[in-house]
Amino acid sequence: MKISGFTMGRNVSKLAYPIKESIMSILPIVDEFVVALGEGDEDDNTRELIESIKSPKITIIPTRWDLQKYPHGMENAHQTDIAKEACSGDWLFYLQADEVVHEKYLTTIKKRCEELLPDKKVEGLLFKYMHFWGDFDHYQQSHTWYDREIRIIRNDPDIHSWRSAQSFRRIPDFDGLNYRQKEGTYKLNVAEVDAYIFHYGWVRPPRLMKNKMKALSVIHKGEQQTRQKLSNKNFDYGPLNRLKVYRGTHPKVMKKWIMDFNWGDELQFSGAPSKNRKKYKHEKRKYRLLSWLENNLLGGKKMGGSKNYNLLKR
Repeated sequence: MKISGFTMGRNVSKLAYPIKESIMSILPIVDEFVVALGEGDEDDNTRELIESIKSPKITIIPTRWDLQKYPHGMENAHQTDIAKEACSGDWLFYLQADEVVHEKYLTTIKKRCEELLPDKKVEGLLFKYMHFWGDFDHYQQSHTWYDREIRIIRNDPDIHSWRSAQSFRRIPDFDGLNYRQKEGTYKLNVAEVDAYIFHYGWVRPPRLMKNKMKALSVIHKGEQQTRQKLSNKNFDYGPLNRLKVYRGTHPKVMKKWIMDFNWGDELQFSGAPSKNRKKYKHEKRKYRLLSWLENNLLGGKKMGGSKNYNLLKR
């Protein structure tokens, strides 16, 4: 059995994504790791960061992004597909540049891949999620945040990244252009793996979080609309005391990131959300009520909503 890791990105270091730590977190269980790395700004050193890992398993594919050809976030999916198509493993392990796997799960993940390899009905593996917010001690457990997602898929040419690269779908005879199409696409049949993805995409100093939000907006909405709608103010995480407190350990590869945490005085740890900004979806009363019901009465089970997978009992 062979496992390939893969990811993509552009200006990743400049926007404070822990891509080096992300790659290193699964290197012990993959036979290769492919990175589709978009041409970035002059002050970005993502390639140097990745090369500093000094692993012969890593292959970097230089790419150029075309947001006119792939608008509305679809370039993320296109770039993910570029990396995927260069993989040679039986299973392909996708991590976004802000996703990290705790070392305690590596043996479980590898054993699950070995166990399910002969079962051709299983097209992917479904992971649980831990979404950190603001700092390394608080996380989201809200109805508005996805609690599971596909991160390992079979090496099948009909399986493609979908929409803005959050997930995957089977798309036979795909034209390679419309990653947001629903017609003619099929949800993957997946099995669960008892492991979490640690998502650090919302853990940055407020200034750098603002820069990330601008970059995402350009990818999804274009340069002009981004200039018109996004505020120049630093990102406001809101009161962290309304979130869950994390009591466990973080992946060892994140040790330096956590030691470098120095923006605590810019965070709000109590009080009410600012009235000078729109409420985030997870702050709205309706979703706070739904979240309370799910977490306190339903054991974390989501109420309603659609899932981008068919869960098999395996």
